[in-house]
Amino acid sequence: MPNADAQYASPQVQGLREDLALALRAAAHHGLSEGVCNHFSVTLPGTVDRYLINPRGLHWSEVRADDIVLIDLHGEVLAGRHRVEPTALFIHGAVHRLTGHAVVLHCHMPYATALTLTSDRALDPTLSQNAMRYMGRIAIDAQYNGLALDDAEGERIARSMADGRDVAFLANHGVIVAGATIAHAYDDLYYLERACLHQVLAQSTGRPLAPVDPALAARVAAQVQGEREQSDMFFEALRRLLP
Repeated sequence: MPNADAQYASPQVQGLREDLALALRAAAHHGLSEGVCNHFSVTLPGTVDRYLINPRGLHWSEVRADDIVLIDLHGEVLAGRHRVEPTALFIHGAVHRLTGHAVVLHCHMPYATALTLTSDRALDPTLSQNAMRYMGRIAIDAQYNGLALDDAEGERIARSMADGRDVAFLANHGVIVAGATIAHAYDDLYYLERACLHQVLAQSTGRPLAPVDPALAARVAAQVQGEREQSDMFFEALRRLLP
């Protein structure tokens, strides 16, 4: 295994640290952060047991590339000058290890979290156009069991994301959005909250909802997945807006 300090300083990992820090600042800009809690992570290329994650105690709006921490699946800090929040170790380590997703974004964004408090627990992907992009991708972890402070909690959450599902609604808790790249996962996180906002607003009218046929929603989902250049362009726009 390469030396962690050298790996951390390599140009490829420096780019990942910059992108992860940008995603955190963007989430703060978009109102998706909560205090100094929650976590975004990405595995190092070619590894399954080392990943970058935001540090404990910094507001997401102030995180820069040099604040990002490199840890292993046991939560040991391999490089970086900060500590890591304990629940991050159990949730992110398990999801990376059991699902194989390279990027794992976990937060308590308001409207998505609101839907985890309902009996349905999640977004209805047959409602708004934004929601349709998540058709067939949503997992639900319907068991809330307190703070994720042991391996069993993280593993249960990860197992809910079987069959390649990359969006998880965690009952009474928040959401996880996973993906292959930081840009694509952040785009999905952003539009997930927009879709949840639209559903909550529609439900608040008290009028009957008007879902589309699931087959149509699945077709829209495939269309979005086939046009991810838009996700990359959005992330580059955020790079210009939040340098």
